[in-house]
Amino acid sequence: MSINVGVTGLHATDNPAPGIGVIRCLLHDKNWDGKIVGLGYDVYDTGIYDKGLLDHTYLIPYPNQGVDTFLERISYIHSQIPLDIIIPTLDSELIIFQEIEPKLKEMGIALFIPSREIVHKRAKEKLASFCEEENILTPETVVARESGQFQKGIDKIGFPLYVKGVFYDAYKCNNLTEASKYFDDLRKKWGFPVILQKPVKGEEFDICCVSGEEGDLLGSVAIRKVGLTDKGKAWSAITIRNQALTDFSEKVLKKLKWKGPCELEIMVEERTGKLYLLEINPRFPAWIFLCTGAEQNLPKLLIDLALGKNVKPLAPAKSGITFVRHATDMVCPLGYIENLTIHGELHY
Repeated sequence: MSINVGVTGLHATDNPAPGIGVIRCLLHDKNWDGKIVGLGYDVYDTGIYDKGLLDHTYLIPYPNQGVDTFLERISYIHSQIPLDIIIPTLDSELIIFQEIEPKLKEMGIALFIPSREIVHKRAKEKLASFCEEENILTPETVVARESGQFQKGIDKIGFPLYVKGVFYDAYKCNNLTEASKYFDDLRKKWGFPVILQKPVKGEEFDICCVSGEEGDLLGSVAIRKVGLTDKGKAWSAITIRNQALTDFSEKVLKKLKWKGPCELEIMVEERTGKLYLLEINPRFPAWIFLCTGAEQNLPKLLIDLALGKNVKPLAPAKSGITFVRHATDMVCPLGYIENLTIHGELHY
């Protein structure tokens, strides 16, 4: 598989981005002989300094710097290292990749991502409406689009409740003091809307999926989180095989006509066993490397789809495979940082 693949999301700390896991999956494929081009946003994106994973790294502008600036940088990188495929791995960059997808296609760079309309349907502030229309269970939700709607949401849902940012972060709050603090923090960090959501008592599962052009589920790996960071991110987990979770995911993605990778967060209610959809994250999760142990290499599947190959659904994932995240120090010459800072690129 001699192709060049650009991957974003290279920061891997206690709140890791998915890029490093995606790269490890690609390198895990015994037939892989391509090049990995890291697309980083900052010289201190930690994964940049793992030279065993990357062949080249280029800094790219943050999406908020504008489409023209972003596309110009990708064009330059493509002129240096011809890219066959880019795999975006961050929620916040998906909009700009959707916008430049036609231009990238003209350049010979493939993406396999959902349309803006589809992603908009599953946005945190839209998900409850979508679920209601499609008869899918989801927790009671209030979308606060300005400060005056915050107290109305509190009055409607009561405590405890979750306060969620429009892109990232969720906090369980047991009283008004906690809720007010996190509401203000998330409003300042991500802007409006801020989402208030009633908890569902039960057990949470995550399932990473890859769907084809029309939302057909082609591969999925489900996990139960075992250990969490203080940000609620999985630090250890175990794969499970649960047909109800698979069927539920298949229904959701088919209704959305989802295309590409995503992660569904699902709560199984303790009393009734009913499944509630909590969120749909429009990219691979940070724990994606676990899928290789479950004998489903979902990033490799995505590459095949992006290349237009005829892809058949994968066999069910293997259960009982676990991971424990391991933090390590990356040691490198100072010249690596100097090259990135001065030239915006690094060739190992």
